[in-house]
Amino acid sequence: MLNRMRSNKGFTLIELLIVVAIIGILAAIAIPQFSSYRIKSYNTAAASDLKNVKTALEAYFADHQEYPH
Repeated sequence: MLNRMRSNKGFTLIELLIVVAIIGILAAIAIPQFSSYRIKSYNTAAASDLKNVKTALEAYFADHQEYPH
């Protein structure tokens, strides 16, 4: 009779530990991938900035027939 009155709602400790372990494994996989994407985005931004500088210098040369000092 006592068992029937108990509520079996919720998760056991083992179930929670398994979920935490799975989240940890997924995070360990995702973090290095995220870091490489950040490095690639920084490199792409730098290349874009260099192209913009080149375009600005060429525009200056077209107007003044010399490059800035």
